Amino acid sequence: MLQKSVVLFCGSVLSTVFFSLAAVFASPYAEAAPVQVLVTDQQGKPLADAVVELYNPQSAAKTSGVAEVAQQDLTFRPFVSAVQVGSKVDFPNQDKTRHHVYSFSPAKSFELKLYAGKPEEPLVFDKAGVVALGCNIHDYMQAYIYVGESAYLAVSGEDGIARFNEVPDAAYQLKLWHPWQDAEVAAKQVQVPFAALSLQLAVTRQQKPSRPKKGFGNNY
Repeated sequence: MLQKSVVLFCGSVLSTVFFSLAAVFASPYAEAAPVQVLVTDQQGKPLADAVVELYNPQSAAKTSGVAEVAQQDLTFRPFVSAVQVGSKVDFPNQDKTRHHVYSFSPAKSFELKLYAGKPEEPLVFDKAGVVALGCNIHDYMQAYIYVGESAYLAVSGEDGIARFNEVPDAAYQLKLWHPWQDAEVAAKQVQVPFAALSLQLAVTRQQKPSRPKKGFGNNY
């Protein structure tokens, strides 16, 4: 087993990423493998909503279909999405209340003015970067879309695991991002296949946006 610990400095912020790699000997006929990456915080607790991207500039893989960020129960769902550059994203409003969805992010600036139901056309996200979403009617509503260069993108679940169904055997740049991270993390080289990979990311945990309780003055 090869173990590697990398310590990154960003100004006065210290971010530590621990890699634990266990190499496996693949059959010469194996061309792709399932991949799992465990992401934890600095206390070793599973970290949900972390985006893991495996990028190989020689890879021509493209995603298809339309991704979806819904407005449900006065929140965006999912909180974090990951799509490849050029992907389309739909923003269906599943609430009785109308929403006004917008972003001022450099990767995608747009407005879907006050509407109910489903916009006529999905939006194309044609620039890599992180897109922060908001609602002009409900200030607490917040979500993120990570737009990556690769088709190999996964978001960690509540167990902290980002799952890829199939990744071709090759060398990749591994990119890691989370909306609460304390500092940017430099991309690292990894080799697929591997048996296990664990990443530890320093974050300042926050409360996910959720529908506020009804009370005096709140009309939702």
